[in-house]
Amino acid sequence: MFPQHIIARKRDGHALTRDEIQAFVRGATDGSWADYQLSALLMAIFLRGMTPEETAHYTDAMMRSGIVADLSSVPGIKVDKHSTGGVGDKVSILLAPMVVACGVPVPMISGRGLGHSGGTLDKLESIPGFRTDLSLDAYRAQVARIGCALIGQTKDLAPSDKKLYALRDVTATVECIPLICGSILSKKLAEGIDALVLDVKFGRGAFMKTKAEARKLAEALVAVGKAGGKQVRALLTAMDQPLGRTVGNALEVAESIACLRGDGPADLMEVTYALGAHMLILGGVAKTEAEAKTKLHRVVADGSALDKLREIVAAQGGDVRAIDNPSRLPQAKFQTPLPSPRAGFVRDVDAMGVALGALRLGAGRARADDKIDPAVGVSGITKIGERVAAGAPLCVIHASDEKSLAEAKAMLAGAFLVGESPVVAPSLIAETIA
Repeated sequence: MFPQHIIARKRDGHALTRDEIQAFVRGATDGSWADYQLSALLMAIFLRGMTPEETAHYTDAMMRSGIVADLSSVPGIKVDKHSTGGVGDKVSILLAPMVVACGVPVPMISGRGLGHSGGTLDKLESIPGFRTDLSLDAYRAQVARIGCALIGQTKDLAPSDKKLYALRDVTATVECIPLICGSILSKKLAEGIDALVLDVKFGRGAFMKTKAEARKLAEALVAVGKAGGKQVRALLTAMDQPLGRTVGNALEVAESIACLRGDGPADLMEVTYALGAHMLILGGVAKTEAEAKTKLHRVVADGSALDKLREIVAAQGGDVRAIDNPSRLPQAKFQTPLPSPRAGFVRDVDAMGVALGALRLGAGRARADDKIDPAVGVSGITKIGERVAAGAPLCVIHASDEKSLAEAKAMLAGAFLVGESPVVAPSLIAETIA
């Protein structure tokens, strides 16, 4: 089965067979296809698309390109959550211990940030000593022992995705729904879960800019996940302003800890409780969203969710003292308020503008090999609809040097709009797709 014949069939608009798709993925895994051949087929798929059946075959082939974890010995329905990425989206850090404290195992394999979107692994690694590079055996043992592991993709897990994503990144083929489905779900289905809840974001700070685009992606993800034998639900959530009041790795960990102490921002908790409710329903410990949210509120109020976070951090080598004393997390040299130019109401906070300011500070990666500064970022972000006095802080900038501080300050000033009349903050949860 020659690569050029498969490329030509997709170029001409034909649906590829399971065998042809498996040959393509195998070629990416073992190196038998040249990069230019892989890139040519990726572009043909980008331009011609894939049928739902092709997408399901592609995802399955990607999943089976490496080891598929077996968690059948772990009691209970194993449920994970995945977000398509946003600004200030630290939900996984507080959601996982909350759901586990309610009795649902959460095996979670997360990613790193790239571009404006922060990565869960980078945030967790701002906890001194925290390891995300566990082997699959250690991952399996930890899920069995404490109900949760928060790790990164191993070399044995969907290895074809690493090769193909790198090529998509440099050939302008990232924004393709079948390829996105394969990339996300191959890793999730390989981690040994029974069910998955997806947070598909739309808006200025998301990869999908419109609700219609997000719905199309969510429907494809749900369909492919179900074709893979998993229970899958997706929530469409807005990402026009940052989620919560912090952007930056250690700052977002500190905010997550505050959430588990019952002191979290309303918008962040709204999204977390909504996702968590569906995880509990799929996990079989609640029948309705109301019942599930009651359970989630209870484990925050009684401290058991925070205890579970301590247990996870200890199991993965992190400094548990940072959970009780977040000042032990990395601290930036400069912490400078951004003053409001006038009194009034915050009418807009551009999530992308805040993200780019944080990126300039060093909180994210413009390229995959960039080094992240865990201490820098933005805290105290005011929210749409809040009243501010002239000169009051719109946010606080955490910087490691004066040059990045000055440049980020100029960028962040353009992300906030203050006006005379009050506005109502937009709703966050737009739709549920089951």
